[in-house]
Amino acid sequence: MITTESIWHQIREGDECARAQVVQNYAHLVKITVSKLVPTLPPNLDQEDLIGAGYMGLIRAVDQFDLGRGVKFETYAISLIRGAVLDALRKEDWVPRSTREKARNLQNLYAQLERRLGHPATDEEMAEALGLDIDEFHTLLYETSRTSLVSLDDLLTNSDNDETPLCDSMRGDSPDPQAELERKEMWRALSYSLDILPERERIVVYLYYFEGLTLKEIGRELQISESRVHQLHGQAVRRLARQLNDRRALFTAE
Repeated sequence: MITTESIWHQIREGDECARAQVVQNYAHLVKITVSKLVPTLPPNLDQEDLIGAGYMGLIRAVDQFDLGRGVKFETYAISLIRGAVLDALRKEDWVPRSTREKARNLQNLYAQLERRLGHPATDEEMAEALGLDIDEFHTLLYETSRTSLVSLDDLLTNSDNDETPLCDSMRGDSPDPQAELERKEMWRALSYSLDILPERERIVVYLYYFEGLTLKEIGRELQISESRVHQLHGQAVRRLARQLNDRRALFTAE
């Protein structure tokens, strides 16, 4: 699907028909983004409400898109759709306080164990540290995974009010030497962080973000349940967040 430069010019000139046509052409991105962001909704949330929020993000993307930046509209739109859906979820405060507390404690324990062991903590090591058997630990992971709405795309997003995912700007065509340096450093950081993930988490990240498989499809591929895939995805993103933040801090300090 190609949106020509002339259509964007018409939109900038206030052509409502052209604007509506572009929104209609890319409406499918809303449902795709919602389903990938929150694969399984809790009973107190209505998917239609999230889709409505996503449409508002899409409309905002159409109104704000700048063709001259050299970024694909699909990428820009997905970023704003995701942001709108996340805002809607956060306003609902859909996770109990006790579950959030468990998630924080779990995150802290992951960090402590990994510093002490010198490698990413395995499920068995985490379960032993918590005094749980492996099934109880997996149940805890599934319960707390719902508190984290961040995805790999969010970890690779610029923080200076630029809503274009950094992964899309990593094409090496920036005229700014500092931006080019940051682009290369982020690729190095991401490559390093992916390499040290446990094998199954690395496979889930690859299949989900680079092959475009759904969590259900990944479960069939790995012969595990969809809920287990969700756990692995959450663990992987949390590990990547720590690694990328640490390396960003080192890069900034240099």
